Amino acid sequence: MLSVTEENYLKAIYHISHQDDSVNAVGTNELASRLNLKPATVNDMLKKLKEKKLVKYEKYGKIELTSIGSKTALYLVRKHRLWETFLVSKLRFNWDEVHEIAEQLEHINSAKLIERLDEFLLYPLFDPHGDPIPDSKGKIRKSSFIKLSNAKLKNHYKVMGVRDHSTLFLKYLEKNNFVIGTSFQVISMEDFDGSFQIKTRSGQFTISNKAADFIIVEEV
Repeated sequence: MLSVTEENYLKAIYHISHQDDSVNAVGTNELASRLNLKPATVNDMLKKLKEKKLVKYEKYGKIELTSIGSKTALYLVRKHRLWETFLVSKLRFNWDEVHEIAEQLEHINSAKLIERLDEFLLYPLFDPHGDPIPDSKGKIRKSSFIKLSNAKLKNHYKVMGVRDHSTLFLKYLEKNNFVIGTSFQVISMEDFDGSFQIKTRSGQFTISNKAADFIIVEEV
């Protein structure tokens, strides 16, 4: 059985290597920054994970999950996103409140509980932030989602997810009633700063190019 710390390392490696919908190399410094730890501390843990055949790693080299490590990380992601879904849909937590709670719940080691939870939630495909939930076999649904920053003028879209789960960002979206499921049209783009003028049923507002880069949408 793995410790909570070891599981957190595996999940962090997975998230870094799969950001921006592509597989990326993971460096020690990048992992240390994400975990808010010193590189020396990270190196020590990577040696332990390598001994357990969970990562492929040589000192000063790139980090890669083994098939076992990847399977373990995906299962943690599955548990985390199912718990977030449960907290929002059944216990009425706001989407900006659930990440830290799910961080604790994901370490409960009961496969039967997670399968019952999935069944109880009617097998959701996405969590409250729009992130895909791996199924019981570790498979993730492919989608045609794009970043709002890549949206085209005058086209119609629907908000499907976010890449920034910070409380400040989620509250910013809530303030503008721009949450998951919101339909909108891009009515103008600013050449100067790349900002977008958005029109929804609630009205119009401007969103920066930086914020648009963290919002996932689907053309409708």
